[in-house]
Amino acid sequence: MSERADMAEPRPDELPADGKQEDQTESRHDEDDRLKRDFVSAVLDAVEEGDRETARDLVSPLHPADIADLLELTPSDRRGDVAAALGDLVGAEVLSELNDYVRDDLLDALAPEQVAEFAAELDTDDAVAIIEDMEEADQQAVLDAMEPEDRAAIESALAYPEESAGRLMQRDLVAVPEHMTVGQVIDYLRDNGDLTRDFWEIFVVDEAHKPIGTCQLSWLLTCPRPIAMADLMKREQTLIPVDMDQEEVALRFQKYALISAAVVDKSGRLVGMITVDDIVHIISEEAGEDILRLSGAGEGDINQPILETVRTRLSWLVVNLGTAILAASVVGLFQETISKYVVLAVLMPIVSGMGGNAGTQTMAVAVRALATNQLTSSNTIRQIAREFRIACANGTTLGILIGIAVGLIYGNPDLGLVIAMAMLINNLVAGLAGILVPVTLDRFNIDPAVSSAVFVTTMTDVMGFFSFLGLATIWGL
Repeated sequence: MSERADMAEPRPDELPADGKQEDQTESRHDEDDRLKRDFVSAVLDAVEEGDRETARDLVSPLHPADIADLLELTPSDRRGDVAAALGDLVGAEVLSELNDYVRDDLLDALAPEQVAEFAAELDTDDAVAIIEDMEEADQQAVLDAMEPEDRAAIESALAYPEESAGRLMQRDLVAVPEHMTVGQVIDYLRDNGDLTRDFWEIFVVDEAHKPIGTCQLSWLLTCPRPIAMADLMKREQTLIPVDMDQEEVALRFQKYALISAAVVDKSGRLVGMITVDDIVHIISEEAGEDILRLSGAGEGDINQPILETVRTRLSWLVVNLGTAILAASVVGLFQETISKYVVLAVLMPIVSGMGGNAGTQTMAVAVRALATNQLTSSNTIRQIAREFRIACANGTTLGILIGIAVGLIYGNPDLGLVIAMAMLINNLVAGLAGILVPVTLDRFNIDPAVSSAVFVTTMTDVMGFFSFLGLATIWGL
């Protein structure tokens, strides 16, 4: 499969052209490097008027990533017309940059032979990203239209689990035996035009094709030709198992500051490599997923079909409705107390609300710590104790503040003392629930980002109402 375009390459509209570089760039992009609304409107108007030549002239200087942005900013019912008007400007690199839902819309309008042609122009990982979400019949039609070598690479990648290193890796890499010299390797790189051109290090392998070291290009270019690769290479390296989850791969790149890393199969043989440009995308994607899961918003993609979005959000809202009924039932246990002292109904949302906020803070920190391997079995107890101390300090401070305020406003020191104690109790519950719930779910191999929020908010709501109204009843308010 062919090489991917260098992502560090400047956009064509940033290159000098008769001294008008700055004017051209400003006419298309705002100060945040986003396409301007006037520019997008100009392209859409040209397409609507049937003036394809003007539309192509406007878009042709753009980088593939900007063309992808243009298509995503186009209303869904007009994307097909825009893509057709732009023709070959919407190529393989543009497809690889598109949002998943937008790309699916465009692929549906293409023949399998066209999709196969696009896939053949990309690295294996990008080609897999285009093909993997297609319907099985469409996917097979595309594979049948590909060259045997490209088809074999795609089928091999699709055999690995989704979001694994096997799906993420590139097959095109440079590997040499350790007995070669620097001069021999340089000659090998120059004489083999079929080698990939996007690489930062060379992998050194043994007779069984198992990686035994790496050599950065800078070392290769600055060493005398007679030096053996065995003497030049660095033997310590980070190897990525082919079935490792992509989130764990990203953590290893982040931890060890990797530019690229070898991917090995179960026997330890070198089967591919992963580069940092893919990892940047994964880190952003995984971080966004965790945030959206905590809120129950599903994928949170603005291009997701409305019915899918409604179904995803509604399922969690129904669960939250059940937890709200549970919290309301606790309030119902103290109807007599509330009827005697109506101001309790005014104050009790403060206790539950502050507890919910405190629990969310702790939960967010815990979920992130679990995702980044900062919270492990070796320091869990210490972190629980830490959050308990934080909850004590916050609860005490908030309790004193609200207690004094309520006592002065309502002229009732007992009411101030009750709400102060309830605030402390609920903050302690919130702090412990915020860390214990994610840790417990993680121990049972349940994604804490998905389910933690429901449990934590339920516990803080129930305990907030119960502690405040229960203390008020005991106090005889």
